[in-house]
This record gives sequence, C-alpha cells and structure tokens, in this order.
Amino acid sequence: MLPGPLASQPLNLAITLTQTLKTATMNLSFEVPTPLAYFASLVQSDTDFPLLEAAISLAQDEYPDLDVQQVLGEVDQLLARLKRRLPADAPPMHKLRVLNQFFFFDLNFAGNVNNYYDPENSYVNVILRTRRAIPISLAVLWVELAQGLGLAARGVGFPGHFMVKVNLPKGQVVIDPFDGKSQSREQLSERLEPYQRRSGLVDDYEAPLGLYLQASPPRDIIARMLRNLKEIHRSQQDWPRLVAVLDRLIVLLPQAWAEYRDRGLVHAQLGDTRQAVRDLENYLAHSQEGLDIDAVADHVNALRRIQS
Repeated sequence: MLPGPLASQPLNLAITLTQTLKTATMNLSFEVPTPLAYFASLVQSDTDFPLLEAAISLAQDEYPDLDVQQVLGEVDQLLARLKRRLPADAPPMHKLRVLNQFFFFDLNFAGNVNNYYDPENSYVNVILRTRRAIPISLAVLWVELAQGLGLAARGVGFPGHFMVKVNLPKGQVVIDPFDGKSQSREQLSERLEPYQRRSGLVDDYEAPLGLYLQASPPRDIIARMLRNLKEIHRSQQDWPRLVAVLDRLIVLLPQAWAEYRDRGLVHAQLGDTRQAVRDLENYLAHSQEGLDIDAVADHVNALRRIQS
C-alpha cells in the first residue's frame, strides 16, 4: 500500500479536474440566438442558400417557440412518403405526375382563396397544417419536394403571380402552384399583358416571354415573401410586426436603401425618433437621386426638433 501523501494524490487530482470542468462550464455561453440572428446566419451567403429553412424561419417572429428543425423534419417525412410511390428508375415526367397527384390532390395543398392576405399564408409551419397558402409559399414547398426527387425544378418570379418550372428532357413545364395546373405560352402571355401595359413594356419595348420565366435565386424568393408580409402589415398599420419584417429585409438585402427609409418611417410612427433618424439618414446618404429626398430630409429635421 502506498504511503498516505501519495495515496491521496489521485483524489486531489480528481477534485482539481472537477473544479476545472465546473469553471469551464460556467464560462460557456449557451444563449439561444434571436430569431433575427438565426435568420442572418442562414442568409449570409448565396452558396448553398437554405431556401426552405430560411422560409420556415420567417414564422419565428409570430411563433417564437417554433422548432425550425421539426418543421424541416415534417417536410422530409412528406418526401419519404412520396419516394415510396416511385420506382428507382422512374423517368422525370412520371415523377412530375406523381408529385402533382400527391401534392395537389392527395395532400390537397391549394391557394387560400378565402383569405388570401392572411399573414399565415407565408408561414410554412401553418401551411403544413392548413394546406392553404399563397403561390410563393406553396412553390417553396413544391420545389423542395421536386428537387428531392431529382427533378430540375425552380421557382419563377413571374410578375404578380409566382410560378414554378421544371426542365424535362423534351422541354419545360411551367406550373401555377396555386392550383397545380400547367400553363401554356398563351396563358402566360395573357397573364403578363396587364403588367406590360402598366409598365409601358409594349410594342417596341416588349420583352420576350422567356425573360419573365427566369429562375429566381433563393435570396430573391425570400425577399418576395418578406415584401408580401410587409405590404400586409403596412396595410393593417401593424407597426411592430412591420418593423420585424423590415429588420429581416435589411439583413437579407443590406444595400436595399429604400427598406431603411421605410423602417425609419415606421420607427417614427412608434415614437422611436432616435432609430428613425438613424435609418432615414442612412437612406439619404445612399439614395441621393431619389424623388423623395427633400421630403425625407424635411422629415428628419422635424424628428431632430422633437429630439431636442
């Protein structure tokens, strides 16, 4: 048996290690990121932009306890169910038919014709339950499933109505995610005509249809989803929710100076003159040719007088 002092060394060492581990644990930070910080981590790079995860995260302002990973898991389960319906060697057209049957008929996803301007039409966690949404939100889910099957599917930022398209060996199919119906060139041109006339893009200035069928980058899709929410909250004068959406837009598009202006005006409505002035001055510094420069400058001067 070892002498007393030597025998006590293992015990002393164990106590020292335990104390060190406790100290290290106390110094670790286990803070959960805010919804905005989480969103910022998702959209910081265009490389491997996680479209579905970013879209799901938009609901966290309304549902702070939302588990984004759980919602991703629900979509994965839908994809697994879909894959079980297809043989491994299914050709693309067969995959597309099975996907549309599954999505629009079996699961009954469709456009929310009764409450089109409900903000929840943009929240993926809610859409998975109600099966109702607006075109762009339905498109994000449909494209996720289509790509999971190996289809060359993308979202299309068609004016006024978001579409999806699939490149097939014998051509391209454009589908309205609101009802699952494929669109002919004539139908697309008819949808496009009012937009072209409003924009003066007719006759010599008329752009080819294919220009409007370009695939939308994921960042643009999330921006369009946020701007839909922005218009809803602005029309309802729901200033706190509008600020939250504008915060996300500015994180997503840090050089979209008009969003700083709009956020500044909303902060002014909420009585936060300091933040309002900061945002409006940022807009003025970067948008020197804007038509509203003088009006915004006058507004800033008025806010400064309130501060003083």
